[in-house]
Amino acid sequence: MSNKSKRYTGQTIDVIFHSERCVHAARCVKGLPEVFDVKKRPWVNADGEEADKIAKVIEQCPSGALEYIRKDRSEREEPNDRTTVEVDSNGIILSKRKLGH
Repeated sequence: MSNKSKRYTGQTIDVIFHSERCVHAARCVKGLPEVFDVKKRPWVNADGEEADKIAKVIEQCPSGALEYIRKDRSEREEPNDRTTVEVDSNGIILSKRKLGH
C-alpha cells in the first residue's frame, strides 16, 4: 500500500485524505454534507463549516482515512489513547478510537 494523500486547505483547518485507507463508511458525508460531498470537485470544502465541527466529524472516521491540522490555534489532532480493530460482517476492517486515558 502506498502512502497517497491529498490535502484540502482551509482558512482555519486543513483536511488530509488518505484514499487507500478509506472504507467508505460515509460518516464524513453524512456528518457534514456541506464539507464532504463526493459529487463535487474538490469533494472536501475545508471552509464549509467551523473548524471544530469539521474536526469532530473527522475524529469519527472509522478507518483513519481523514486527518486534520488546525490553523486557528496551536493544537493539532492528537491520537486517542487506544485504537482497536474490528472486522464487520462484510469483511471490512474498521478501527475504533477510544477516548480517555
